[in-house]
Amino acid sequence: MKLAAVAFYGFALGLLAAGLRELLTGSEENRCSMTYMFEYPEYRRVALPRRVARLYPAYGLYLYGEGVYAQETRALKLTGAPVLFLPGNAGSYKQARSLGSVALRKAENMEGGLHFNVFTVDFNEELVALYGGSLLRQTHFLHESIKAILRLYKHLKTPPQSVVLVGHSMGGVVARALFTLPRFNSNLVSLIITQASPHLAPVLAMDPYLLDFYSAVRQKWVNQAKKLRNVTVLSVGGGYRDYQVRSGLISLPCPAGDPNKLSLVATAVPRTWVSTDHLSIVWCKELVLATVRAFFDLINPDTRQFTDDPQKKMAVLNHHFIRHPVRMVGEMQDNSISILDFPEAWSEVNTLRLAYSTPKEGQVKYFLFALSSRRKAYSHFYCRSSNLEMTSWVYGCVHKNGSSCVHAVDLSMATELLPPYKVLVLSLSDLSSVTHLVVSGSNLNGRQFTVECEWQRQESQTLSVPVPHVMSFGLTASDVTVNSSGLLHTVSLQHFHQAYQAFRISVASQCKVHKERLPNVYRIHVPWFREDSLTTVSVPSVTEISGMLHTSRLDNTSGVLLQLHTAPNCQYKVSVRTSLPRVLGQILRFCGPMVPVYTAVTLLLACGGQLSFILESRRASDMSLVVGKGLQPHKVNLPVYILHILLSCSWFEESWSMLFLPLMDSLPLTTPDTTFHEGMVPVEEWPHLLSPLLYIFGAAVAYWGSTLLRLIMRLVSLILAPLHRPSVSRDCGTLSLRTQLIVILCLAVLGGVSCGALSVCFAFLLHLYRVLRLQMTERSLSHMLNLAPRKHKEAENGTVDSETLNKPKECNGAPLLSECALQEVRDDLQLHLCLSALFTLPVMLIAPTLIHWIRNLRYSHLLDPDPCWPHLVPLIVVYMLLINCNTFKLSNSKLLPLTSCLPLPLAIALVTFSPLHLYRVTYFLMAALVPLALCSLL
Repeated sequence: MKLAAVAFYGFALGLLAAGLRELLTGSEENRCSMTYMFEYPEYRRVALPRRVARLYPAYGLYLYGEGVYAQETRALKLTGAPVLFLPGNAGSYKQARSLGSVALRKAENMEGGLHFNVFTVDFNEELVALYGGSLLRQTHFLHESIKAILRLYKHLKTPPQSVVLVGHSMGGVVARALFTLPRFNSNLVSLIITQASPHLAPVLAMDPYLLDFYSAVRQKWVNQAKKLRNVTVLSVGGGYRDYQVRSGLISLPCPAGDPNKLSLVATAVPRTWVSTDHLSIVWCKELVLATVRAFFDLINPDTRQFTDDPQKKMAVLNHHFIRHPVRMVGEMQDNSISILDFPEAWSEVNTLRLAYSTPKEGQVKYFLFALSSRRKAYSHFYCRSSNLEMTSWVYGCVHKNGSSCVHAVDLSMATELLPPYKVLVLSLSDLSSVTHLVVSGSNLNGRQFTVECEWQRQESQTLSVPVPHVMSFGLTASDVTVNSSGLLHTVSLQHFHQAYQAFRISVASQCKVHKERLPNVYRIHVPWFREDSLTTVSVPSVTEISGMLHTSRLDNTSGVLLQLHTAPNCQYKVSVRTSLPRVLGQILRFCGPMVPVYTAVTLLLACGGQLSFILESRRASDMSLVVGKGLQPHKVNLPVYILHILLSCSWFEESWSMLFLPLMDSLPLTTPDTTFHEGMVPVEEWPHLLSPLLYIFGAAVAYWGSTLLRLIMRLVSLILAPLHRPSVSRDCGTLSLRTQLIVILCLAVLGGVSCGALSVCFAFLLHLYRVLRLQMTERSLSHMLNLAPRKHKEAENGTVDSETLNKPKECNGAPLLSECALQEVRDDLQLHLCLSALFTLPVMLIAPTLIHWIRNLRYSHLLDPDPCWPHLVPLIVVYMLLINCNTFKLSNSKLLPLTSCLPLPLAIALVTFSPLHLYRVTYFLMAALVPLALCSLL
């Protein structure tokens, strides 16, 4: 049985390791370019009012500068447009240097002296993603910082009335939280850009303050959406390289149809097209350039400050972050454009496809496509050009004179920028007033480029292929062959709309004639969220694309589209195969925070199994055996699933609410267009096999974690053994009742005046000392009993007094130095090893709180607010009482039968109420440990 358990949990650990490897290293390599400072960066501290400095001694406000600009702004006489950077979880205020440096360099080339003053806030690198007690304090300090920044511009004739906020990670959440403050003037902030900020929900709900903060922000932005309609918010996610904040969480919870709220992934941003990790999204040059370009386009030339026009802001953000047409924002578009050229510059195209490469010599060239003969046979006109200049290039002719077009309308604003070329797709049904299409092939500057155009029937160039089932484990594949007779083909991946699905999409291209062609672009297009990804390849080639999703779609109305910008007269074979490692990676990406909950369930059931074994045999079982038996999905997941079914009935839901029970937690939300609510997520969104799989992962962590704990205890006991006198008593490491009371009182006071997590950690260490003493005693007894036969022989010969072997009776009349005494110590050791593994979970959950308190100790010795205060005293009392616990006391306790039955219902409650509220794990564990502590007394 033990060998089978080792093999099973070894296999489970292998699956978990494969998923972690895919999550951490399975995405594309970092293709971001680094931003460099041309001069030494300086951070000039901005003086704040004394009241603010006294209330927030750990925080600060700085102005970023370099070289001459830093010298000019020493007196803080500023004339630029204010931008404020907000660092995130454990983030440094110096992360603003990438944004500030690029803005300074670009301002050098701007006319009229337009520039930005980039400020940055020092939040003392607090762990606000894990400890929510500081979020409200950061929000208030941000409010004071904005007022202080605007005061620096009072000397100007037209001072700025608002500040643009750029928030990284939790800094973006704090930026949106500004509007929850009762005295905040919403006109002070009209534009917020967030980078990898988890707006939809916290990554880990480690304390109730974090969830309360999110709830307040969510209610403000959802319930008062009309009042905040003029506030423009852009949320950018990093993509698959960011395993800390998955990009599905960056979706802004807001009412559908709000035009001023945008959420997208960096892979879909024009001229960026890269995935970033959680830190590189701040310094990724491609993304920083897009942000700075947008800032300059947002400047009102009259006031030299950011525009307050919501439509102008959205037009600029759409231009730089969603669709990058050829014309700059704000450039006037005439309804009629006169094109006067020499007759020889015009060529009418009568074929279905045009392929033209410009010569080295500059010339004027226009191609004319007649619409009248093509309307019935074709639905679209497709054209692409490798000339990426920001100029108009496709027109609709409304007045033709001979072989040339006299008057035309510009159709280039529908152009989309791809990495190797710009693309324009026109629907013929929208061109009823146009008689001809005109494509420019002019290269007056002598630059060479290629233009390719064709008429298309979209229906004939769209194929469908059902993706393999996720349980096929990559053994089967779905194939489709595209015989490219055109430049654009679309493959609809049917039934691909869930986040737990992951595929290896292979595209193999081969051509009959080998010649130089434009690169191919393969695009994964997700219709319901801006998370497209692009891959640029040469022809012929074999390319593998990762098919995964950041968000799910509840209905199966439309799946993911694979768009192939192809070369003509080539064949493309598309093969879709399920990737098991990527499926595991997706499961951990979305549901990884649930693994600790199932680890707690396994250890809790292991503790219950240990108590049942003691009740039956008055002995303790081996720790590895009881932990191995803690995997009981039929007893845990089945009742939870039944509860989900019952809650779909109105009568049961009403009864549930009448009992004032909290909503059930379910698997994490993955749809981008649904506002996050605590609990009650449709279970149909994820397959029912996912919860047992997460249970297996959690059990594997519990099994190998407890094994590691046992090895550490053995190693540490070997190191500390020379510092302790050998002991043969099972009571080694115990405390007297008076000592226990004194320690409990001291730790409670310590937790009240400093940090509750510190007191809990001290109590945990005292219990670990008890385990170490038992480990040393077990080793000493084993060694003595190995030498015992030699001593008996010496006693028979008279060299040793036989009375020295007759020790006081303790184990059913057996001497203290006996196999029975050794068994008692071993039983107690196995019991306390199980308890130590269980005690470790609350300590790990409160560790971020302790780290936060230590890092802020120079400013305050008291942690306020302290998430540990509700369970501080009960947890300390339990830890201290269980130090003296042993199998003999438990087996004689009248409460043991009841106590041994509690772990199973508590485990079910853990899975029901804790997946989205990790801090609740401590309360459920305490509910099982309090009766156990009473068993050691009664």
